[in-house]
Amino acid sequence: MNQPDFAGAVAYALARLKTDIPPKFTYHTIWHTQEDVLPASLQIAQHSGVSEAELRLIEVAAAFHDIGFTEVYASHELAGVRVAAQILPEYDFASRDIEVILGMIMATRLPQSPRNLLEEIVADADLDVLGRPDFFVRNALLQQEWANFGHEMPPRLWYEGQLAFMRHHTYFTPAARMLRNHLKKQHILAIEEKLRSLH
Repeated sequence: MNQPDFAGAVAYALARLKTDIPPKFTYHTIWHTQEDVLPASLQIAQHSGVSEAELRLIEVAAAFHDIGFTEVYASHELAGVRVAAQILPEYDFASRDIEVILGMIMATRLPQSPRNLLEEIVADADLDVLGRPDFFVRNALLQQEWANFGHEMPPRLWYEGQLAFMRHHTYFTPAARMLRNHLKKQHILAIEEKLRSLH
C-alpha cells in the first residue's frame, strides 16, 4: 500500500480555504488555519511526545479542521468530516488513519469533547489564540465575522460572552496550559477591566 500523501492533502485543504471561503469570513480565513492552528498543533504535539506518524496525522487534521466553512456556516465540522472522508482516500490514506483525522476535526466542535491525546492537541490548537499576544486583534475579527452573519451585538454583550467563555475554558494538554495559560489569565483580567469601563 502506498504511503499517504500528507503534503498533498495539506496543500489541497489550504487551496480550498484560500479560494472557497466567502469574504464574509473575517476570522475563519486561511490565515486562521495556516498561521494559527497548524503551527499551534505542531508546537503542542512536539511538547506532548507524539510519534512522527501521529504528528503527520495531526497536521492533516489541522489543515482540514475548518474546511467545512467552504460549504456551510453552521455545523461546519460535520461538513468538514464529510469533505475529508471523501478527499483523503485520493491521497492514499488508509481508513483507520481517516477515522483518526475525522475524530480530530470533530474535537474542535464547541463545546469541545476530545476523546484522546491527538484530539486534545487539535482542540487546544484551535483555541490557542486565547493565550496569545494577538488575542484582541483576532477577537475583533471574530466579532466582525459574527456581525457579518447576523449576530451583531453591542460591546458589553460581546465581552460578557467572551469573558464567560474564557472563564469556563480549560486547555486539555499540559503543553497548551504551559504555553498559553499565563497570557490567557491576563486577557481575562483585561476583559474584566473593559467591562468595568463600559458599565
